Amino acid sequence: MLFEHYKLAGLELANKVVMAPMTRSRALGNVPNAMMAQYYGQRASAGLIITEGVSPSPNGLGYARIPGLFNEEQVKGWGLVTQAVHQQGGKIFVQLMHTGRVTHVDNLPSGAQVLSPSAAVCPGEMWTDKSMGMHPHSLPHAMDQAQIEAVIQEFVQSARLAIEAGFDGIELHAANGYLLEQFLSPLINDRSDGYGGSAAARNRLVLEIAKACVAAIGAEHVGIRISPHGVFNGTGPFEGMEEQYVSLTQGLSQLGLVYLHVVDHSAMGAPPVPQALKQTLRQNFAQTFIAVGGFDAQTAEKVLLAKDADLVAFGRPFISNPDLVSRMKSGATLAAADMGTFYTPGEKGYIDYPAL
Repeated sequence: MLFEHYKLAGLELANKVVMAPMTRSRALGNVPNAMMAQYYGQRASAGLIITEGVSPSPNGLGYARIPGLFNEEQVKGWGLVTQAVHQQGGKIFVQLMHTGRVTHVDNLPSGAQVLSPSAAVCPGEMWTDKSMGMHPHSLPHAMDQAQIEAVIQEFVQSARLAIEAGFDGIELHAANGYLLEQFLSPLINDRSDGYGGSAAARNRLVLEIAKACVAAIGAEHVGIRISPHGVFNGTGPFEGMEEQYVSLTQGLSQLGLVYLHVVDHSAMGAPPVPQALKQTLRQNFAQTFIAVGGFDAQTAEKVLLAKDADLVAFGRPFISNPDLVSRMKSGATLAAADMGTFYTPGEKGYIDYPAL
């Protein structure tokens, strides 16, 4: 089943293997480049590629050297990427990721602000190229109504630019403790203005952005990623969490989003997402369901056979195995990745992994 074709709305995928989004920090000046086009083109045998997190706003460029999608130079750079993937017969969605409070001011361009639903610093530290070192995250500004409305429009404009750049669609990143999940979590969001204070209010921004993007580019071009039970960037379990995510999923399903991408990072040491919750989310989402989290070819096949997912995403194996699909199909040994080059600039550990 893993290597069978799949129809994602009107998009014909060559197989059910998804390349998961992974930050690689190769976008010098926050602009995609020819090296990135080569990287994604090498991996175009995946049924669907989801790019690394891409900021829809100067305010969302949290990490060093992550790409944006909010100006014409970036559109041209992403055009190189989409062309490289499409020339190989692949399909590609861009993941729109506003990092919110997960940033340091030295990683932001002049005039940008650190934004979050509340003025609480994210725990942990952040690398900056400016000092070539680690620093605590910067203090965020609690967003006012005008800034909330502005960020909705930034997502919408970025979605439009994604289509202009040749992407097959977008993925809204509402996982891993970034801005959209910052609004979802009462551990971070202490607002009482209609965007916080209740589960429905905390879900509101995600649903408003999803609805606006659907109106702009069509539901068949909009997917979303969520991470219930995640413990990344200050997130964690809270009372009523599962009920809130079921309600969110129902709202997203009603909007007709093309897929729901549910993260389970237990393979990396995070708490597992209960199987019962995954099944409930799947039952409450009428379109395509993508599973991700430590799969190999055999476990992916089992999930598909059990109808617990329609597509399965693979992350780190794609870093060191550009031909991952053919390797899994033939049972060939997978190459190990060099973790020391995951986020470093340059070709090493990026485009120099050979295919068999």
